[in-house]
This record gives sequence, C-alpha cells and structure tokens, in this order.
Amino acid sequence: MELKIEARNVDLRQGWQERIKEEKEKLLRHYPNLVLHLRVSIEATPGRKEGGFEIKLVAAIPQDTVVVTREAESVRAALTESFDVLTLQLKEIQRKKRKNQKAPAESAIDQVGLIKKVSPLEAYGFIVTPDQREIYFHQNSLKGCSIEKLQEGDSVIFGETVGDKGPQASWVRAA
Repeated sequence: MELKIEARNVDLRQGWQERIKEEKEKLLRHYPNLVLHLRVSIEATPGRKEGGFEIKLVAAIPQDTVVVTREAESVRAALTESFDVLTLQLKEIQRKKRKNQKAPAESAIDQVGLIKKVSPLEAYGFIVTPDQREIYFHQNSLKGCSIEKLQEGDSVIFGETVGDKGPQASWVRAA
C-alpha cells in the first residue's frame, strides 16, 4: 500500500506520523490487498469558529475510493476517529463483496465433470473437471439426486461459483 501524508497550515509531528504508520499496518493486516493507496491530510483550521484540525483520509481500493473527513480539537483524536470510520467502511465493503460472491448465480455455461470423492456422512464431495480442477459441492447443491446415490466416477453437470475457500458448485445434476 502506498502512503502519502500531507500537512497544511501545521507542522507535521513525528508522533502523528508514527500513529498513521501504525494504523496503516493495521489496515494491511486486516485488509490485505484491499487498500491500494492511502492519502492522509492534516489541516489546521484556525479560521473556523471551532478552530482545531481537519483530518481527511482518501483510500483507493479496487474500482472505488473511500473518503473519510473528521474535525476535532486534537490531531490524535481526529486520526483515531478517522481510521475507525475507515475500518468500518472497509469492513462493510468486504462484507458486500463476499455477499456478491456467494450469490447463487448459475453459470451461463453448464460444465461437465466426474465425481472424484463423495462423503455422504459429512454431506459434501468433490467433482473433477476435464482440465483436472477440483470443485467442491455440498449436498444442498444437488438437484434431482441424493448424495447417497452418487458414486465415484459418476458423470455430473454443474454450475461453478466462487466460494469462501475456492471454486464450488452452486448446483449439481446427474448427467
């Protein structure tokens, strides 16, 4: 993640920079590969009634930009609040991304494969595709057949989707 820190109308203090770098490390730990670029702007606002400081975080993420602006009497308080809000927004973006990936969208093209392994007691199995990829399936994805009747080597037609741990079948039918 690229980090840029700017200060306007105020000298940038070492403590603020350290705090920003700590928060950056937290973001990298909790949201790896999500934030591509982060710009932190600290501006003194003496001309406003309340005075104080304005913190602006601009985080570039794939296909979007997240902007957080906070005002406070102290920079440290505004930094903490700004990064907390950014973290919440990134969490929500990841949640929506996972939800969209889990949506049961059937493939436009049905795929054919062979049952590689079936575990009726655990309610799952694996399909091997002609290009030797393994696709996970759960018994809930079966249409028109039961997991007890499937055997290794049976031919099936399935729709592939992306699951939490890789490719999985959103539906499976005996061929």
